[in-house]
Amino acid sequence: MKIIVIGGGASGIVASIFAKRDNNEVVVLEKNSKCLKKLLITGNGKCNYFNDDFSFEHYYSDSTDKLSNIITSDSKKKILDFLSSIGVVPRIKNGYYYPNSNQAYSVHNSLLKEASLRGVDVRNDVKVLNIVKKNDSFLVSTNNGDYICDKVIISTGGKSYPKTGSDGDGYLFGKSLGHKIVPVVPSLVGLVSNDKFIKSLSGVRCDVCVSLGSKSEIGEVQFTDYGLSGICIFNLSNIASRLGNCSVNINFLYNFVDDYNDFCKLFDKVNNSVLNRSIGELLEGYLNYNIVNVILKKCDIDFSCSWNDLGNKKKLLFDNLISFNVDIVGTRGFDVAQVSLGGISLDDINVSTFESKIVPGLYFTGEVMDVTGDCGGYNLGFAFLSGIIAGEAVGDTCD
Repeated sequence: MKIIVIGGGASGIVASIFAKRDNNEVVVLEKNSKCLKKLLITGNGKCNYFNDDFSFEHYYSDSTDKLSNIITSDSKKKILDFLSSIGVVPRIKNGYYYPNSNQAYSVHNSLLKEASLRGVDVRNDVKVLNIVKKNDSFLVSTNNGDYICDKVIISTGGKSYPKTGSDGDGYLFGKSLGHKIVPVVPSLVGLVSNDKFIKSLSGVRCDVCVSLGSKSEIGEVQFTDYGLSGICIFNLSNIASRLGNCSVNINFLYNFVDDYNDFCKLFDKVNNSVLNRSIGELLEGYLNYNIVNVILKKCDIDFSCSWNDLGNKKKLLFDNLISFNVDIVGTRGFDVAQVSLGGISLDDINVSTFESKIVPGLYFTGEVMDVTGDCGGYNLGFAFLSGIIAGEAVGDTCD
């Protein structure tokens, strides 16, 4: 039997490796001049490819419940065993997996070498134009002629980083074959704000607790000329992308005080031990001076005012320090988003095999589906897992 894998990204190459059997032919069609282009820029070229906390709670989908049976400790072991078997040596830092070489090329080369050893036929510079199911076969039309095959695996990725080839064509293929598309928006991306104080904080980094709705993240927030960035912000962008206009709440003192009484006790003590200091100077012991100036200005408090003279403005200051709101008007878009949120609905897919429920013999892997993970190796983890599962399922049908 002949299997066509459309897309030579991480999930497509893994799927091709597992789909290959002695009695079948596997061909990968990649529109770029080389495969795994996006993987090479992951983690600024260092490739954070997995996370030790591999659990479905770190994923977003309209059908998240369907993931609980496949994102398990057993699947975690299967992924890590596979990567180890092809020569990827991990360096684990705070649960984040990187190649020990600290280079994405180590993962890139290991995957392509394994595909070559298995006998996978990788064809670059081939853009798929259309897929049609004809009886028990598929007709795959490309800029380089037509291919007839028995099975198709769509591994085209989403719409993030379109310069790497992810232009959303997989959604068009899925829709043309009758699948529901969950609306696609940028994810793991910076958030844009028009608040007037944003530019004055550009370049400031600060460890905070940020929240949006019911989701909270602890980590470093980066204030930029357009708004907010940082891993904790990227994880909130999975929610913000759907909401459009919203507000991110920042707690600057999350690791110092829990409530207003704690706040007053803390600054009573600091004021009595660090003498002859204004409230602005006391706050500079905890926060970047630019943040201090912005908060004091919002509270209409003079920098030189003493703690004891704040009066009823102490509560206002507390509220702004532990619940500082930044209005968000959108994201920075697909051009710089790490991944896409949305895609082929899992309702139309058998997630135990990733075969379409609508078109037998058609499979999906990776980002083209409505599955998006948090920042930190979760999206590559799902790419590997879906590639393994789909590849094994296709290969089994060909034995």
